[in-house]
Amino acid sequence: MSKTLTDRPAWQALVDHHAGIAKHHLRDLFAEDATRGTRMTLDAVGVYLDYSKNRITDKTLKLLVTLAEECGLPDKIAAMFRGDRINTTENRAVLHVALRAPRGEKILLDGHDVVPAVHEVLDRMAAFSDKVRSGQWLGYTGKRIRHVINIGIGGSDLGPVMAYEALRHYATPELDCRFVSNVDSTDLTEATRGLDAAETLFIVSSKTFTTLETMTNAKAARDALVAQLGSEDAVARHFVAVSTNAEGVAKFGIAPSNMFGFEDWVGGRYSMDSSIGLSTMIAVGPAHFRAMLAGFHAMDEHFRSAPLAGNLPVLLGLLSLWNNDFLGFSTLAVLPYEQYLKRFPAYLQQLTMESNGKHVTLDGEHVHADTSPIVWGEPGTNGQHSFYQLIHQGTRIVPCDFIGFMTALAPIGRQHDLLMANLIAQAEALAFGKTAQQVEAEGTAPELVPHRVFEGNRPSNTILVDTLTPESLGKLVALYEHSVFTQGAIWGIDSFDQWGVELGKQLASKVIPELQSAQEPGLAHDSSTNALIRRYRQRGRH
Repeated sequence: MSKTLTDRPAWQALVDHHAGIAKHHLRDLFAEDATRGTRMTLDAVGVYLDYSKNRITDKTLKLLVTLAEECGLPDKIAAMFRGDRINTTENRAVLHVALRAPRGEKILLDGHDVVPAVHEVLDRMAAFSDKVRSGQWLGYTGKRIRHVINIGIGGSDLGPVMAYEALRHYATPELDCRFVSNVDSTDLTEATRGLDAAETLFIVSSKTFTTLETMTNAKAARDALVAQLGSEDAVARHFVAVSTNAEGVAKFGIAPSNMFGFEDWVGGRYSMDSSIGLSTMIAVGPAHFRAMLAGFHAMDEHFRSAPLAGNLPVLLGLLSLWNNDFLGFSTLAVLPYEQYLKRFPAYLQQLTMESNGKHVTLDGEHVHADTSPIVWGEPGTNGQHSFYQLIHQGTRIVPCDFIGFMTALAPIGRQHDLLMANLIAQAEALAFGKTAQQVEAEGTAPELVPHRVFEGNRPSNTILVDTLTPESLGKLVALYEHSVFTQGAIWGIDSFDQWGVELGKQLASKVIPELQSAQEPGLAHDSSTNALIRRYRQRGRH
């Protein structure tokens, strides 16, 4: 049996180190080092990270880097970029980095360069996007397309909808993009409400073209379109597919030339920069989409080549691991102070928790440390009037990532100054708080003093970028992708499979016919599940 993570010398050293600094307050750490706020920063590839407000010392960082080295992180990074089959439970390479490799770069998989095929798909996507954006692509009745609806779920939805919302500033106003993911009929109903089918293009995003939720919604949309336009022939002008199942796509009525594929080495939650991003490209145009890919690639190269101690994704991952496994802070709030990034926390929920929500290592042994933190968040300043009460004075400590931009895309007066002042002040308040003595000095009534004390010592990172552009969005996404990989590599888990989503699907496939059967089915579930099925059959609409 291989050495467990918690038996490694660096892990044990971190345990001992934690015992020695656990009671240190950020107030003291800053007071002892006047340069801390400028020294514990990293500025690379257009991303500035201030990590000084974490409960760490220089020794903490050295030990964390040593742990990463003991766990073979440099070799694992090289293996991913080399095309090794590091997704061992599915025997697949993990090459989402190839999706943003420049034309002419070589990335080999089993001796075959995968980059030309990536660019062939990108070129086809660009040609199709230009036709839709220019009005050259016409619907069945001769009308131009004015509405694009992406039908997908999971990585086939969260990435595209996040990118569309993030890049709305760059999107063409002539096209309205909408997204359907939930099998709840309300989602499709509301997405299509008031739309003219003759002006609507559907993108069905499903690698296998068998995903239950996606295909249920796609077939419902197809039926509605045919009913409105009066012919099955309309499907070919109003539906395209992002898939690898040519037979299923053709059977649906979509021309093979309008199917955009991607490879099995692209995981769903790592696919927004593949053909899954077709809706994004249609919205913002091929040039902006390629700029986003360039941002991804810039962060990829930094991750691959920078030393661990000066590596943005590595550092972010190590700090998260320290907070999660040694300080016991099991959640992470991602707080973008940019309304365009309102879906970014939801995107990171899947990226982080589906990747690293694992309980066994690559060799099938139980993980001896807590894996993925629970990721959540909302844009600032909205969250300040919602859940910040808990992160400032609650009994649970929640590490925070504050994300801000130096320039506003939609400036109005001094509002951006107000926004950024709040970002900076919230990180300061979390770190330093307010003592009882400070509260008393303000003349507060004695009985109110305890209510107005802020303990502080609550860790955060501040991530600053000049402007939210397609390129900087790519950098931010890749930053978190590789941070997730860093943590998974240290825990020794497979960050690229997702077997945890399968059991619920399997059980649902058994329950569906039991709900729909005309005859009372014989039920062999537990007593609770049986009772729920019977109640739905008696009272539900089916």
